Amino acid sequence: MENKEFKPYVSADTSMKEFTLPALVIGLIMSVVLGAANAYLGLKAGMTIAATYPAAVIGMALLRLFRGSILEENITRTVGSIGESVAAGAIFTLPAFIIAKIWTGLNYWECTEIMLVGGIIGILFVTILRRVMVEDRDLPFPESVAAAEIHKAGQGGSGANLLFMAMGVGALVKALGEFKFFAATWEKFVYFSKSSIMLTLKKNELDIKEAVTGSGGALITTPGVSPAYMGVGYIIGPTLACLNFSGGLLAWGLFVPLLMYFMGPQIFEFLAKVHGNDLATYQNESMITLSYQVWKFMVRPIAIGGMLVSAAYTLYNMRKNLIEGLRRAITDVKKAAGESHDVTRTEKDLDFKFVFGGLILATVFTFFVYNQFTHNVMSALVAAVVMIIAGFFFAAVSGYLVGLIGSSNNPISGLTISTLVVAALLMVILGQKGQEGVAAVLGVAAVVCVSAAVAGEMLQDLKVGHILGGTPWKMQIGDLLGVVLSASVMVFPLMILHQGDINKYGPEIGGFGGKTLPAPQAGLMAMLAQGIVGGEMAWPLIIIGMIMAVGFILIKVKSPMLVSVGMYLPFETTAAIFIGGMVKGLVEFLAEQRKYGKAQKEKVENAGVLVASGLIAGEALIGLVFATMAFMKIKTIAIFQNPTFYISILVIVAIGALLTFIPLKEGMAEPTPADRPGKPDEPPSGEKSTGDDET
Repeated sequence: MENKEFKPYVSADTSMKEFTLPALVIGLIMSVVLGAANAYLGLKAGMTIAATYPAAVIGMALLRLFRGSILEENITRTVGSIGESVAAGAIFTLPAFIIAKIWTGLNYWECTEIMLVGGIIGILFVTILRRVMVEDRDLPFPESVAAAEIHKAGQGGSGANLLFMAMGVGALVKALGEFKFFAATWEKFVYFSKSSIMLTLKKNELDIKEAVTGSGGALITTPGVSPAYMGVGYIIGPTLACLNFSGGLLAWGLFVPLLMYFMGPQIFEFLAKVHGNDLATYQNESMITLSYQVWKFMVRPIAIGGMLVSAAYTLYNMRKNLIEGLRRAITDVKKAAGESHDVTRTEKDLDFKFVFGGLILATVFTFFVYNQFTHNVMSALVAAVVMIIAGFFFAAVSGYLVGLIGSSNNPISGLTISTLVVAALLMVILGQKGQEGVAAVLGVAAVVCVSAAVAGEMLQDLKVGHILGGTPWKMQIGDLLGVVLSASVMVFPLMILHQGDINKYGPEIGGFGGKTLPAPQAGLMAMLAQGIVGGEMAWPLIIIGMIMAVGFILIKVKSPMLVSVGMYLPFETTAAIFIGGMVKGLVEFLAEQRKYGKAQKEKVENAGVLVASGLIAGEALIGLVFATMAFMKIKTIAIFQNPTFYISILVIVAIGALLTFIPLKEGMAEPTPADRPGKPDEPPSGEKSTGDDET
């Protein structure tokens, strides 16, 4: 009984449509659309969401038009979700080239090469590791099991309606905000008093006196009116949303006011030195602008120090899993190399000759890419070797962690930072310094980041296919095509968002690393590479942040990384995420009060995730439209010249009500057969079955 043989939902000898043109085309379109939406979200909020669930629901709904089978749905979801992982790897690293001033803009061919090589390497590595990892009974694969249940329950109808309805709401709210129907946010600088306390050392004693500076105060900002941010908060839940918000409170309620209060006129001198401008330039700035300058150049480095220690702490907490993942990677390669090719349909992978040949070609190609960065053959060779070794191990570790905690919680940035530090130290040892060295380090980190992200997402989808009875080599081919397409077009939304933001807000606060596109992970990568290789690290501020993170760890903060990311983001962003998290807490509280059963709570959870995902996708897609208009310097019509924030409050309340009542309404619906405990899954209706395809 304990080692009962696993039987997929669709048995290996069942004849069923699978890798069809409609399934592939729908999946490829979704890979681009969901990837672009995640790029938008990640650059703005520093977080991405797993595309597996939206891809499953949308694919199921659209394939009904073609009478698609459950295995076609599996192919569509697999291909459709891979674009999100390419986007995640890209936004964590590619903006770093601009933030570090290596590029003045995104170079299409270099960016595409990085994403393409990283994605292909991730898929090929996972192909080697697939069988042992998906069959490991010690790995629960929570998100894979949930996605498989969505397919088996056939939730394409009502689930798709919720998703598309929420997308429409998110798009409408974003459009009304762009047309100035309401204020996206409201901010005001509030002075503490007309004097501040200056501390000076006089005759070995601390002398406190007052000096009129006019800089003592705090910037008061309301939550941003953003369906996407509220959707993110709903998905991560109240606890994590509160941690993220606490970082915003630390930055804007403590650090910025303290620095402006006590530094006084020295702020102007500091900013003039940073920018190389006249002192008078900053003395004439508004206090709101100065507050953002202090946050950007003084508080953000502190946040980066906190992110650095937090990433190390995250990896330390996972040390047993990491070591196990590395051990399995070596063992699995040996097992895979000795396997027979005479396997059933549900166990057949891509030919290993193709896999290893592809890895060799990818490594050689990467060497030439790095040689473009460094103009040094030895440095490029070392970078390529580091990339392929780190890429393999971190692809294995990423897949293993996805098996434990799901792709939504996969610490990709922490794995990438480890690679970046190793590559940076090797560049220093080789004497490769300056911009070329920084570029090589970021190049290694970028390829490994994309590879690890793709590997984790793909292994998650392969597990869904394992449960449903999909054919692995067909899923792998589909993902290769998805990676090629996503890598080929993903640069365009990044270009549009970056340049459009600059055209709209100006180079001081627009673009990557600015107020509206903070790209926190990329900022961390840029500062680390510059600090280690280029010697440009703001060490005093970084060390303060590192000590702060150690303090968080000592008082057992659940996620120091999330607090540090909250410090790095604008306050209106963290506040909107916080509201979404509180709405999720309210929904959970009401579900408990109504005494919902397990099946009802699962319906509430699924409906809430779909509505939140729809809000995110809707805002992201229409946001890309307006970013394209800004990129082309097309001005939008303003409905009101000075929009009021009172309407904004009503919009926030309406979004919160949508996220509250729709999931609860879904939970009250009559449970489907799949929701009722104890009833076995039925095989797909109207399709050939041998009778042994029940799980």
